[in-house]
Amino acid sequence: MANKLSHFAIHADDVERAKQFYGKIFEWDFKGYGPPDFWQIMARGGEGVPMGAIQGRRYNVIEQELFGFECSFAVANVEQTARLVQAAGGVIIMSKTAIPHVGWVVKFRDSERNVVDAVQYDRSAR
Repeated sequence: MANKLSHFAIHADDVERAKQFYGKIFEWDFKGYGPPDFWQIMARGGEGVPMGAIQGRRYNVIEQELFGFECSFAVANVEQTARLVQAAGGVIIMSKTAIPHVGWVVKFRDSERNVVDAVQYDRSAR
């Protein structure tokens, strides 16, 4: 399936509390990544690629608090995806931005005002 779910983010008021909660329920492990309130979610034992992140709410790009999961979908070209989003009635809320050593991301609101990410994976992104 093209453009499949590749990552999700859980926004939290208390990142440590969220880590304990999800670690107990799903047996997830966590690996620090950058800022102190950003943790990658790993399968138990830390094997493989990160599945998602638990992160402080300050990483939210909209004015209101974000509840629920912010999902990222892998795409071939974020610029083309942004054009498709706008043509379909969505709103770009963060234009193409580099995630160093990961790729390029565009954040948008869908037709139902949900925040969605499109990610073009590219380890050379800076």
